[in-house]
Amino acid sequence: MIRTLIIDDEPLARRAVRQSLAGFGDFEMVGEAGHGAEAVAAISTLRPDLVFLDVQMPEMDGFGVIEAIGVDAMPLVVFVTAFDAYAVRAFEAEALDYLLKPFDDQRFARVIERVRRQFGMGGGQRDGMRSLLGGQGRLVARGNGLAQLVRLDEIDWISAAGDYAEVHAGGRSLLIHESLTSLEARLPQAAFARIHRAAIVRLDRLVEVRSGTHGDGVARLACGAELRFSRRYREPIDVYLTR
Repeated sequence: MIRTLIIDDEPLARRAVRQSLAGFGDFEMVGEAGHGAEAVAAISTLRPDLVFLDVQMPEMDGFGVIEAIGVDAMPLVVFVTAFDAYAVRAFEAEALDYLLKPFDDQRFARVIERVRRQFGMGGGQRDGMRSLLGGQGRLVARGNGLAQLVRLDEIDWISAAGDYAEVHAGGRSLLIHESLTSLEARLPQAAFARIHRAAIVRLDRLVEVRSGTHGDGVARLACGAELRFSRRYREPIDVYLTR
């Protein structure tokens, strides 16, 4: 059973989620909270696996709840709000999904399937907040007052660029203010691999691997890019080629 907590300052909104959730037998309602402080107490006491979390609440909003609990201690989060302006910030907070009010049964069912996949893949509470899984995940690139979302399944490779990481996706390049090592820890290992101290590649983009004489070599991607891989980071390539 997936233990679920509903957090919203509007009773009607809580009821809508509660009634929608009633049709899914593998979800157990463990409680509700009507404001931020109550939400923090409920999460700490009830320790749910999943929270449906309203963004706008008096005194402490949904993002404040995450800050108060801490990302490492947060359950899986689905944001629920009437305002789509918070979408980018929600993904930056590493929520699994973003549910706009009012929602229909079909949209709610898609959220449920994403939650089930998360737990079915063995991801715990911390993993749920640390990564957005597989091709449906996103990274956020910010700069010049603009925030751009890039889906993980669009990414060809990622290179180190000083204090930044440069994401190469479908012919465009985006800078993310995060180290390559930090990104490596957040990306799904089944899809991405570090092949050099300065490069991460999406493995299903590999089309050719040319080995050198010392265990190093060159990997060519479907986009045409050719990246050097070092002997130290060769193992993920060999494992992928033998799948």
